[in-house]
Amino acid sequence: MELEEMYRSLGISPEVLKFGTEIEETLKERFLAIDANAEYNQMKVLKAMQDARVSDIHFAATTGYGYNDLGRDTLEEVYAKAFHAESALVRPQLISGTHALHIALSGNLRPGDELLSPVGKPYDTLEEVIGIRDSVGSLKEYGVQYRQVDLLADGSFDYENIAKAINEKTRLVTIQRSKGYDTRPTLSVQRIGELIAFVKKIKPEVICMVDNCYGEFVERIEPTDVGADMIVGSLIKNPGGGLAPIGGYIVGRQDCIDRASYRLSAPGLGKEVGASLGLNQSFYQGLFLSPTVVAGALKGAIFAANVYEKLGFGVVPNSTESRHDIIQAVTFGTPEGVIAFCEGIQAAAPVDSFVTPEPWDMPGYDAPVIMAAGAFVQGSSIELSADGPIKPPYAVYFQGGLTWYHAKLGILKSLQKLVDAGLAKL
Repeated sequence: MELEEMYRSLGISPEVLKFGTEIEETLKERFLAIDANAEYNQMKVLKAMQDARVSDIHFAATTGYGYNDLGRDTLEEVYAKAFHAESALVRPQLISGTHALHIALSGNLRPGDELLSPVGKPYDTLEEVIGIRDSVGSLKEYGVQYRQVDLLADGSFDYENIAKAINEKTRLVTIQRSKGYDTRPTLSVQRIGELIAFVKKIKPEVICMVDNCYGEFVERIEPTDVGADMIVGSLIKNPGGGLAPIGGYIVGRQDCIDRASYRLSAPGLGKEVGASLGLNQSFYQGLFLSPTVVAGALKGAIFAANVYEKLGFGVVPNSTESRHDIIQAVTFGTPEGVIAFCEGIQAAAPVDSFVTPEPWDMPGYDAPVIMAAGAFVQGSSIELSADGPIKPPYAVYFQGGLTWYHAKLGILKSLQKLVDAGLAKL
């Protein structure tokens, strides 16, 4: 067969391809359901663009201060409409998801306020932002206190201790939707809504912010549909559709977004400044493609879960669970397993496929991290990528794939590396 020969030319043995094909055959119904959600979300994004009257004039570049940037302002209107919110801040000046979260937090917290995480420890790079690990410029240095309530052993919310933790100083509650470098379940939008309702019943004025990274367009609703005051994410993840070369977003309540904008630029300036530098077309087009791209990444994640679970490895989510983000965790239990997996993902890339990834001390992390990402945009995790800290339980976190076919190749290539190294048996 021509297809089998093509896979062979890419280093996939007939045995590995057969193993993967048999698993793929069992996933047709789930893939159809993903396509149905993608169709719904595609229409949602399209309607937002039409309602905002997007025109090619909005693709024009601005420089300098960026006053009267119609493309930027209309893009933010599109994001607000697509996520059913009052306002949005969508900027190339937001350089990452961590930066966007920092702006949202520092813009809405004041000295003496308390920040509460009711879902346990946040993602590693936020530890220094908050001051869990001491760092220059952290919220802790500015007098913002932090408190967290861990999830219960079964992954459910510890409502009793959350209620005890909320006090007169609690100003903002941060909820991380995705698992980060953890093997806990990702939170569904429904569960996030239940948690927000619980918090608001105790203290209605508290700001509820959701770190929405990796979750956009996975479901038909978003956290802003269930009471979140702010949602935050990166444009080189889901909503950028693989086309945005940089950027982040903060979407939500008007007053919350305004305060974030004053932190991003300066008090008195806010959203009025910030040139788009010719990036608007990529931002619009990436958002337009995002539901389809996310669908491909989801199929890849489900495929990975089924492949590695069948081989006896721990996977989160498991092979049959409902999906609420694009990340698939696979626990190998050894550094060699994590490294071999990442080598396979790198070898499947369109860019730098000849490079061998190695663990290194990345800024913001407390252990060496290995990252595989032969991407068109550096660090883009909506593109085929995998990473993980080299520490117990030695789990790797796989995500992305601009197309299902590329995601499939990446998983097959990772499996081939593990088989060749004697770390997995078919």
